Amino acid sequence: MLELRDISVIRADYALRASMTVPRGARIAVIGASGAGKSTLLSLIGGFLAPDSGRILWDGQDITALPPGRRPVSFLFQDQNLFPHLSVAQNVGLGLRPDLRLNGAQRARVAQVLEEVGLAGMEDRRPASLSGGQQSRVALARVLLRARPLLLLDEPFAALGPALKSEMLDLLARIAAETRATVLIVTHDPQDARSFAPETVLIDGGIAQPPAPTGPLLDDPPPGLRAYLG
Repeated sequence: MLELRDISVIRADYALRASMTVPRGARIAVIGASGAGKSTLLSLIGGFLAPDSGRILWDGQDITALPPGRRPVSFLFQDQNLFPHLSVAQNVGLGLRPDLRLNGAQRARVAQVLEEVGLAGMEDRRPASLSGGQQSRVALARVLLRARPLLLLDEPFAALGPALKSEMLDLLARIAAETRATVLIVTHDPQDARSFAPETVLIDGGIAQPPAPTGPLLDDPPPGLRAYLG
């Protein structure tokens, strides 16, 4: 279980406060106007930004002061964070060992994960030779290989077309179910929230509100969200 207890970040140009509990295995969308603090919230949970006050806990353990690498978190950015000079298999293998000194069992696991995401036979290709959807699959394969219990995604499929984005969200849902990961995904598209996330965190007026059922929230949005959605 993820807990944010009285979290506060105050900067010259913005402020964000959050208090919420997210149960294990939940799929949560994070939505709000541009600049509301969606990426800030994920950066706090991932350890890339320290709160001015408050605590972050995972399964009762205080992780507020832990660096990103020691948190139970995998982070997927919009640019997929793939290394252009590495092959598909090497990019995925980084999820097991940053030095890529994989043994036979680990190389077999990389091949298995690539097959699971539909990239069998592409192990030796470079990211530049892949489509946008294939690059997203490489990034998801690395996440699957890491098997961290908390998965944070910051608009990872925003550059994809509607059909391909829907396909990637379906794949993400399958990975989350297989790994029983807790997923928080930032999105600007309410349809993504409806299709993927039973609950949604709305960030409005400097406050990240606790998760609420997605359908009712989007069917009758509060004024700030209504203005953003148009």
